[in-house]
Amino acid sequence: MLTLVTAFLLALLPGSLAAETVLGVYVFSRHGDRTAKLTPPANLTDLGYNQIFTSGTYFRNRYIAQDAPSRIAGINSDIVKQSQITASAPLDTVLMNSAMGFLQGLYPPVGPGLGSDKLRNGTVVQLPLNGYQLIPVQTVTSGTGSEDSAWLQGASNCAQATVSSNEYFTSRDYDDMLASTAEFYASLTPLINGTFKPDDTSYKNAYSIFDLLNVASIHNSSLPHSPLFTNSTLSQLRTLADRHEFNLAYNASTPIRAIAGSTLAAQIVQGLNNTIVTAGKSKITVEFGAYGSFQSFFGLANLNSLPDTNDSFYGVPDYASTMTFELFTTAAPSPFPAPADLKVRFLFHNGTTSESSTPTPYPLFGQSATELSWADFQAGMNRFAVGGQEQWCRACGNSTGVCASARSSSPTSATGSPPPQSSDDGVSKVVAGVIGAMVTLAVILAVEAALMLGGGLRLVRKNRLTGNEGVNGQASGGKA
Repeated sequence: MLTLVTAFLLALLPGSLAAETVLGVYVFSRHGDRTAKLTPPANLTDLGYNQIFTSGTYFRNRYIAQDAPSRIAGINSDIVKQSQITASAPLDTVLMNSAMGFLQGLYPPVGPGLGSDKLRNGTVVQLPLNGYQLIPVQTVTSGTGSEDSAWLQGASNCAQATVSSNEYFTSRDYDDMLASTAEFYASLTPLINGTFKPDDTSYKNAYSIFDLLNVASIHNSSLPHSPLFTNSTLSQLRTLADRHEFNLAYNASTPIRAIAGSTLAAQIVQGLNNTIVTAGKSKITVEFGAYGSFQSFFGLANLNSLPDTNDSFYGVPDYASTMTFELFTTAAPSPFPAPADLKVRFLFHNGTTSESSTPTPYPLFGQSATELSWADFQAGMNRFAVGGQEQWCRACGNSTGVCASARSSSPTSATGSPPPQSSDDGVSKVVAGVIGAMVTLAVILAVEAALMLGGGLRLVRKNRLTGNEGVNGQASGGKA
């Protein structure tokens, strides 16, 4: 009886006060600290490994541990269940190693108690490394080799995105910044002349210069003693790099520039939708990517226009930064709720996530609420999402490589002819031709009818023209 009363009272609570149940989570993370891009191959440092492991541990404590405050419904707490988790990263040393370090924090070694198996003959086999758990990391095609490329679009392979980003170098903003910062960059020549020629020491290479000196400020003990390099200098370099890279990653008038954010949006929707279609069997997705994907998504989702965010959604995110998307419900979690009862919350944290520095929820798409219905979230993301090889090839204007095979594998008719081409309004040209013919025929018939009515003519059956009598017994032949 008490249970029924409690359930009734809970049902009367407004949605914001009702208990939440997290059903699925999508985490997109940047890698940890690494060596400079201009000294390839870039590698994850010990500091970066620690940063990523710390973030993974936080997400375990938030979503997976037995006593987690936002524990995902039904997720295994200690021994990983492979069907519940999906992890992916581009074929890149820094990003792949970061993903594995994160997963070690998410599902740490289980120790000798749980990390053993008893065979039929009675032999007990202990897992290596104190019960280390193996979680496969899938490779994604976008972003391959991104941490060895100083050019933001270097790993996108999207032709139109590259063209769009290059347009920034002919813009008024770029020319103004190039001229106004020339003296500042020239003053750095003694620090970087072993890597950059004088002609290259400018705003044109804003990120590469910042990246080189930022890495040195962390790992080169002799650099901070140089009077040419101060905290103020590094801060100015960072601000300039933020401006430079955001303009290469996003432009409101040419959305294709943000292709990295568009493909990420499609992957996020697909990942959370997989939780829905499997009725909660798929629970957590972890993806690693480069900072350009963050900045592109910030612009597309209108996050860079939020007030009082201290440019968090404008600049290059720090190492180990994360974007998190929580799929949750305030309805009963079992059976799995209907889509109408599902909500999504977006959270962001700039830098390593820990118990003392946690993610913050922010509203998406220029709205004020930090919680969106699944339908509104899906609609908002799909406005700019690019998913699937064929759609990506069309958006990027690519026709070679995988795009050539994608076009050749397009569905054909039984005769082997290509599918109907589409006209600008979405109607195929073949269908448009049929419609045009039908309209023309209708016009001709209408004109004939008008002439017949005006001239006293009417249509008769062919047999009446041969002299057969009509209804009134009279010949009904007419004038031709």
